[in-house]
Amino acid sequence: MQLSSMTKVYFFLLISFTALQACSQSPSTTPAKPAAVAEAPKPPAYASTKEGWLVDLDEAYTVSQKEGKPILANFTGSDWCGWCKKLDADVFSKPEFQEWAKKNVVLLEVDFPRRFQIPQKNQQQNGALQQALGITGYPTIWLLNITKEASTGKYNLNPLGKTGYTPTSAEFIATVDKFIHP
Repeated sequence: MQLSSMTKVYFFLLISFTALQACSQSPSTTPAKPAAVAEAPKPPAYASTKEGWLVDLDEAYTVSQKEGKPILANFTGSDWCGWCKKLDADVFSKPEFQEWAKKNVVLLEVDFPRRFQIPQKNQQQNGALQQALGITGYPTIWLLNITKEASTGKYNLNPLGKTGYTPTSAEFIATVDKFIHP
């Protein structure tokens, strides 16, 4: 009996496949140790780039209650708003403002960036504050006393005063001091 060349190829492949399976490793009876997988580094927690500024209303509220200070909320477009950047450079970065702020207020940055994304929680918080206070332009700075309803956990905002860009830290401090001590 003469086999065709196609049948010979078929038998060759069948025998080769069977031989490969017979030579393959048998399953181990001990479980394999998982390979060491390096954990992906966690992204750094979202924080303001300015020293002393908080970005979380819950945290600012807690500090405000503990220290008995109002919250100075800076509504800003940190990466695109020219007047916001100027206010940071002319007022918020100055030692006299920073010293005054440590003694008198809790600093809260309410940011609306365009070139980077902040966490969803902060986006929702900032949007709610923007809507509650009717913010339509940047920079807008509100001085607030905040209370929290025990039954609902919702905040009640008590605005003390509002300002915008001010060219010097002395003028800014004088304006906000009038809100604190009318």
